[in-house]
Amino acid sequence: MLLFGIFEICMTLLGGGSQGFLDQFLPDNVGHQAEINLDSDYSYIAKVFDWLYLGKVPLFVWLIIFLTVYSLSGFFIQGIIFNLTHTMLSGWIISPICFFLCMPLVRQSAKIITKILPQDETTAIHSDDLIGLTGIIILGEARQSYPAQAKVKDIHGLTHYVLVEPEIDEVFIEGQAVILTQRTSVGYQAKAPGY
Repeated sequence: MLLFGIFEICMTLLGGGSQGFLDQFLPDNVGHQAEINLDSDYSYIAKVFDWLYLGKVPLFVWLIIFLTVYSLSGFFIQGIIFNLTHTMLSGWIISPICFFLCMPLVRQSAKIITKILPQDETTAIHSDDLIGLTGIIILGEARQSYPAQAKVKDIHGLTHYVLVEPEIDEVFIEGQAVILTQRTSVGYQAKAPGY
């Protein structure tokens, strides 16, 4: 189990792993903050899955955590019982006991793994997110209905090249700073700072 866990964590950090195959068996809204109908039985299952961090870590990693904690708790409980009574409990008795006792430990372990594993991140933005940002005219003169090219840096520091035209009857020249105010069919309208 330890070797499987190390292998899966290494493959996940490298961008691969077996989680893609196993994760398809989880419901779609598990691990995401989706709107759930509170009256349905499915919502209770989704809440249990969320509590156990299923869907927040790859399913294969979660299974490794579960099997490891489950087996170790079984050995631990059987060891205590053997030291007290010099007998072992039947598998039919110890299995459900270990199952329920290990779940809080599985949850805590999965929570720790969630903080270690890399999360999906994106620098993609919606075109409306550029509204309110300052751009610099870099090519041409902008007049109403005759846009010029401007460059705008987004919140991630990435540069976008957009077409800009003035809101009112004025002219923007190369090198001039403008503030994007609204989208148009071809680009953005803008105003000079201070208006």
